[in-house]
Amino acid sequence: MGLHFDLAYGTGTLPLDLPDGLEPVVLVANEQPALPDAVQAVRDGLKNPIGAEPLVKQLKDKKPEKIVVVVNDETRPTPYYAFFPPLVEAFEEAGIRDEQVTFVIATGIHDPHSKELNEKTYGKHMTDRFKFVSHIAKDDDSLVHMGRFDSGYEFYVNKLAVEADFLITVGVVMPHYFAGFSGGRKSILPGLAGFRTVEQNHARMVELMDNLPPIRQNPVSLEMIEAARMVGVNFIINAVTGSNKEVVKIVAGDLVAAWYEAVETSSSMFEIPFEKQVDICVSSACGYPRDVNMYQAQKALDHADRITRDGGTIILVTESPSGYGEDVFERWMREGMTPQQIMDRIRTNFVMGGHKAYGFAKVAANKKFILVSSLSAEDSLPLFATKAESVQAAFDAALAENPGATVAVLPQGSLTLPVQATA
Repeated sequence: MGLHFDLAYGTGTLPLDLPDGLEPVVLVANEQPALPDAVQAVRDGLKNPIGAEPLVKQLKDKKPEKIVVVVNDETRPTPYYAFFPPLVEAFEEAGIRDEQVTFVIATGIHDPHSKELNEKTYGKHMTDRFKFVSHIAKDDDSLVHMGRFDSGYEFYVNKLAVEADFLITVGVVMPHYFAGFSGGRKSILPGLAGFRTVEQNHARMVELMDNLPPIRQNPVSLEMIEAARMVGVNFIINAVTGSNKEVVKIVAGDLVAAWYEAVETSSSMFEIPFEKQVDICVSSACGYPRDVNMYQAQKALDHADRITRDGGTIILVTESPSGYGEDVFERWMREGMTPQQIMDRIRTNFVMGGHKAYGFAKVAANKKFILVSSLSAEDSLPLFATKAESVQAAFDAALAENPGATVAVLPQGSLTLPVQATA
């Protein structure tokens, strides 16, 4: 009996059975044990932060009138159940009134949240008690100009963050395909930045995607840190979570010191070495919310691309009930350009949305791409993908074309980052 997989797909799973004798490379996270009490871990972090004074002491000393807490949008699975109770307790202990606190949703260039989505994501008990505001990157009236980065790029950011007397960011630290890792500084850039600022920062992804530098040397990440410092982030609370969203580490305190400590844990869990590229790779985008649309699922495609040889086949498993997920990305994909034309276009005229088109084109230029999703065959074609009715059918067809193929399976494709082992 060969190996069996139940690959995450939306809120369910899809089966895949491999034949006897096939010895696939299976890349899964180096899981760490879940914390026995994540809520208590956050409490401890607020009282004994990294590189900073305890949160309650800072609040009592600074006596801020306006407090802003930056939170993720729905596309980032974030353990608010662990973050919110200790944070609210700290506010109460410091004498902060509810009306002094605004939660700003770091949507980046994503769509703003509805009231219903806020309740679903953060809990009605929180949205009834506190004010929640979505960042809108193209709303110039909500932005303020902070000057220029060292790169020369203009920095526009949500004025609520700048006007805050005390700024806290909440996030999750995971591998990111060109910023290195999420969390920390990313709550500000791209989370609360103006559209053009995000676009200019992200423009360097084209040169980084195939040759990602160490995190402390990554120019995109360093500019994100510069942005967060310019705005004046006072305190961060970040989690490292396992593949089932369980909390394995909590860090709190200084914007940089605490975040880098979380990065080390995340790197040890999700950067997975491999020896040789394979002929066929099956990659799951990890189910909801990471496979809510193609824009998000591209991360799992990029990770598969790293372990698949030129001329090989990638099978991407993503429900993507929201379709493409972003207008510019969809428009680029539907304009009928070849993969090479898309790659040439993004290098000469970088635009947000187009960068996701580049992610798909980069794969399609050298590899066969099969898609298992809720998209129709007609809607799959502009992504340079052939639609398959099931993971099993896609895999069987790929193996029939190449009976002696080497195979990799990425059950956690959006999370695990394949890294070529060095000799």
